Amino acid sequence: QVQLVESGGGLVQAGGSLRLSCAASGRTFSWYAMGWFRQAPGKEREFVAAISRDGGSTYYADSTKGRFTISRDNAKNMVYLQMNSLKPEETAVYYCGQDSVAFVRIPMAPKYWGQGTQVTVSS
Repeated sequence: QVQLVESGGGLVQAGGSLRLSCAASGRTFSWYAMGWFRQAPGKEREFVAAISRDGGSTYYADSTKGRFTISRDNAKNMVYLQMNSLKPEETAVYYCGQDSVAFVRIPMAPKYWGQGTQVTVSS
């Protein structure tokens, strides 16, 4: 069974940076694409970024292109999201998810989710 645990969230001023981490259990981690999503208060969960099982392909929401970078380290069962130039409207709980396919598919359909980590961007 798969367990995902996010970390790295916190308070940051507008324009600042954070690096989120997602630690995955299970020996099949490297088989599947991974993604990051976020959910702001009162809003639906939205896609942020995705990465294929070998890290060869990535895909980003239009709003994050050029500022966010998704990466993974299969040897450590970790996936990361580097977030630069953060904006107040990006305050949300950020979740990592594991898909059931190896490639990046849009819309991504994670089979497993972590509990999320809070990111708060102040003005």
